[in-house]
Amino acid sequence: MDWLLPMLLGYVLGSVPFGLILTRLTGAGDLRAIGSGNIGATNVLRTGKKGLAAATLLLDLAKGFAAVFLAGIWFAEWQGLAALAAVVGHCFPVWLKFKGGKGVATTAGVCFGLAWPIGLIYSAVWLGFLALIRISSVSGLAAAAAAPVAAGLLGYGDHVPFLAAIFVLVLVLHRDNVRRLLGGTEPKVGRSS
Repeated sequence: MDWLLPMLLGYVLGSVPFGLILTRLTGAGDLRAIGSGNIGATNVLRTGKKGLAAATLLLDLAKGFAAVFLAGIWFAEWQGLAALAAVVGHCFPVWLKFKGGKGVATTAGVCFGLAWPIGLIYSAVWLGFLALIRISSVSGLAAAAAAPVAAGLLGYGDHVPFLAAIFVLVLVLHRDNVRRLLGGTEPKVGRSS
């Protein structure tokens, strides 16, 4: 049962819906009724409030980092599980009837929490793809795919299974985006969905 507390820690921290909280506090409306209905930074951007989207991104990243950092202090051998649970919490928060975001920013945070070089590569791939093609879903998927590869190549083999599981989760949650990509209808950042 040693795994239960780090899993709960990760899930609870990951499930804090910062996008929804920030949009409600600033009068931007119910984020779940805008664009894709997701609670992440990309959908917050669709409100037209770039600062709010940036704050959401940073807070979603921070909660992923915090889950792994705290697990490292209290449950060092279960950091990977806390990382996975944090992303699951963001994607399926109990407070929102298990309808959350797609986990890209929270995954960035857990990558930095597990090992800063993994986080650096994740961020470089994410931002690089975003700058080149301006399609959020492609950027997030590429970064999520790069994380377990980076972990393996950099000698963090213990993290590979958890990061691979996170990639599969992110991929499944982006299945509609993949369909739109294949159909040539996926919107670029800054355009409506």
